[in-house]
Amino acid sequence: MGTIKIAIAGVGNCASSLIQGIHYYKDSNAEEAIGLMHWDLGGYKPSDIQVVAAFDIDRRKVGQDIADAIFAPPNCTQIFCNDIPKTGATVRMGKILDGYSAHMRDYPEQDTFVLADAPEATKEGVVAVLKASGADMLVNYLPVGSEQAVQFYAECALEAGIGYVNNMPVFIASNPEWAARFEAKGLPIIGDDIKAQLGATITHRTLTDLFHKRGVKLERTYQLNTGGNTDFLNMKNLSRLASKKVSKTEAVQSVAAQRLDDNNIHVGPSDYVPWQNDNKVCFIRMEGKLFGNVPMNLELRLSVEDSPNSAGVAIDSIRCLKLALDRGIGGVLYSPSAYFMKHPAKQFTDSVAYQMTEDFIAGLREN
Repeated sequence: MGTIKIAIAGVGNCASSLIQGIHYYKDSNAEEAIGLMHWDLGGYKPSDIQVVAAFDIDRRKVGQDIADAIFAPPNCTQIFCNDIPKTGATVRMGKILDGYSAHMRDYPEQDTFVLADAPEATKEGVVAVLKASGADMLVNYLPVGSEQAVQFYAECALEAGIGYVNNMPVFIASNPEWAARFEAKGLPIIGDDIKAQLGATITHRTLTDLFHKRGVKLERTYQLNTGGNTDFLNMKNLSRLASKKVSKTEAVQSVAAQRLDDNNIHVGPSDYVPWQNDNKVCFIRMEGKLFGNVPMNLELRLSVEDSPNSAGVAIDSIRCLKLALDRGIGGVLYSPSAYFMKHPAKQFTDSVAYQMTEDFIAGLREN
């Protein structure tokens, strides 16, 4: 089937896990490939993905080969594959805009961004790099709250004539105006805000759907998350959390039998605990009524390495976008977006979205 060439905006922990995974699975076969939803997805295997360009704003990454940059501070995710060959592509200085929260300057250097002193990227410069690299798509891994920066890279993807995977909670694929622009250019887009492979949101959604199907009235619920990576440090600035809270809350509300009042549901990041590094701990509580109006409650604690959990989904969303490019399909990919993302343009239960995505991969449905 050939190579899938991707460019990445934001060379953080999620990008590190994705790139490690591409090489981790290259010598595997279907039986040995633990942790993948699909070994072969429409004819593409993990090793068919090649990172050909990347953008970041940290001085410890800018100018480095991508293979080295993924292990530079403040990245702190688990290293499960350190045999990464040089890519021959260096990390370029990106556009700062709102991609960096000022409060992060107050933390130790190893825990936070250190701004590079290289000249900021321009749209013309980024587009030129994307075109010269031969990238099929741009994969967005910018920090939560980077509204302007995410839109900047979406513009660059449109102008370069490539697809876009929006893993962050800035609404591009689920915004009708942006969606229409990608459709008009015949370019596919998957988004917004990636669901982890087995993380807080997918678990919370599954339990909420279970309550619905088993006739249990859900009355109130919360989801609290703590972590120690730069994502959680960035989110200590509450002003950057508006779209993140909307995305995570709507992911749960959309599968409930009845929408909960705002004061009966709380879903969102809770605190930054430096020593957790890339480990994310999630606490979920659900209260409701069973048969006979008898009360019940459920409490769950989930601990996962955050970035590999994301990469387990990203590796499939990239391959689905490539299938759309191969098939000449443009605009929002509704089926993969519903299965892989928290805030897709159209919400479906995960069981329905799963089957829709399988049908898309098999070529039984166009979108």
